[in-house]
Amino acid sequence: MRLKIARHCFCRPRKSGALLAAGLLWATVSLAQTNSSSQAGTSDATQAAPQESSASKDNNARKSSEPGTTKLRIRVTANDKPISNASVYVRFYTSGGFLRHDKLAELNFKTNLDGSVKVSEIPQGKILIQVIAKGWHTYGKWYDIDKDEELIPIALEPPPHWY
Repeated sequence: MRLKIARHCFCRPRKSGALLAAGLLWATVSLAQTNSSSQAGTSDATQAAPQESSASKDNNARKSSEPGTTKLRIRVTANDKPISNASVYVRFYTSGGFLRHDKLAELNFKTNLDGSVKVSEIPQGKILIQVIAKGWHTYGKWYDIDKDEELIPIALEPPPHWY
């Protein structure tokens, strides 16, 4: 009697696994058939040209609906003097894809002798800029960027006095 119960417990997952595998196989085959039938209809050279022009119109529409990119120039000063070799961190959100959360991407830079940093091609929207320089108070602020190019002046403050 116990042997039959044990055999029954092990057979149920096998049956459900086989049904799941068959369902996935059926879905794959049906998708492949629909894709091949749609590609077979576009084999005519006369039909391909109008579809290409409509595809380029769709791409242009996507570009205008997607958030654009921006080029930033960050200038770091303290007491109206440029701060060189300061660490600049630029953080922004990127899409995580299908069924995923947005990710926070980060770019790291060092300022040049003029105290400036050029950041190219980051998405427009909320951007966090943090600046760390030796001997100066750490700076951090969220910015809402909506222009194609923008200059962001940052003035560092002296550190708090320690007793």
